[in-house]
Amino acid sequence: MASLCLNSLPVPPSSLPRKLTQTSLSSSSLLDNNNNHSRGCALKPIVVSGDPPTFVSAPGRRILAVGDLHGDLKQARYALQLAGVLSSDGRDLWTGGETVLVQLGDILDRGEDEIAILSLLRSLNKQAKAKGGAVFQVNGNHETMNVEGDFRYVDSGGFDECNDFLEYINGSEDDWEETFTSWVDVSERWKENRTMSKSYWGPLNLLKRQKGVIARSILFRPGGLLARELARHAVVLKVNDWVFCHGGLLPHHVAYGIERMNKEVSEWMKGLHENDNNLKVPFIATRGYDSVVWNRLYSRDSSDLVDYQAKQVSSTLEETLQAVGAKAMVVGHTPQTIGVNCKYNCSIWRVDVGMSSGVLNSRPEVLEIIDDKARVIRSKRDIHSGLQAAAYT
Repeated sequence: MASLCLNSLPVPPSSLPRKLTQTSLSSSSLLDNNNNHSRGCALKPIVVSGDPPTFVSAPGRRILAVGDLHGDLKQARYALQLAGVLSSDGRDLWTGGETVLVQLGDILDRGEDEIAILSLLRSLNKQAKAKGGAVFQVNGNHETMNVEGDFRYVDSGGFDECNDFLEYINGSEDDWEETFTSWVDVSERWKENRTMSKSYWGPLNLLKRQKGVIARSILFRPGGLLARELARHAVVLKVNDWVFCHGGLLPHHVAYGIERMNKEVSEWMKGLHENDNNLKVPFIATRGYDSVVWNRLYSRDSSDLVDYQAKQVSSTLEETLQAVGAKAMVVGHTPQTIGVNCKYNCSIWRVDVGMSSGVLNSRPEVLEIIDDKARVIRSKRDIHSGLQAAAYT
């Protein structure tokens, strides 16, 4: 398979002119966007470099970015349907054609359908590949926290789902991929059975909770089945001229090496060196206020910054983008109460809207990128149904 070399990617000029406009978007136009990229001349195949995926060449593709989901399967489905990549008939079919979908991390914690969402995205990726599209995920701080055994933000239903899932895979005769991708189809039934059991076996709920904690530890510890599933995903992903990460990329991250960071986090999650006493958690990517998954530098409100600080942030962002050869960065991590938005001449897009019922329970929104034009897809039911859009030249 051909691969991309970072040094071969063009570095954009330091100042990228953009034209801001306001438009509107209907569900029919979403279908047109999906179909238009499937008609006419065949698109060149998607080429992925790195393990886990780090650099992606997806010529002519419609690119979508979805923010933090935090265990809310209903809202996750709503967001994907809003974007036109998931069927609304309950069959969870990929309807995005050759679209590339990127989920920005923090699927875990604060909700009770975390594994079901992971299962859904894995299933959609398999379907998308058959259509010439792809689904990518980047890991967030809540993914790395769970692999470290930090369960402070786990919803009670999240422990229950782990217990159910462990029982389910132990009783399955299928291979891992088939078992994992089918979980989203059966998880609701397991949840219903669990709810009935709770009302009948109330005095034993504490014991079941303890079993849930143990099950989660088994699944998410380095080398565990779900930790290995998370290890398939990067902490930084570059698709065409766009870079995606959960918190924010900084110049010293790029200098350290994006592919190197992704590999180190992946190997840690896989537990490949768990007997190595010198092995440490990949600090630069997963720990500290300025690590890739924790950084909030680009997501702070302008009101929090004085002029010179804002200029410093803008300069840091520009330096990072030049170093990685990207036109713009997309991040999650910090809920945006005003919805998906861009700052610093639209060099940074913030797509975490707190859609999970465990966060803000806000209406889902999705960032769409087509032919170097970015816009926000909002529900027609939203009062602000228009789209903030930026054209990159």
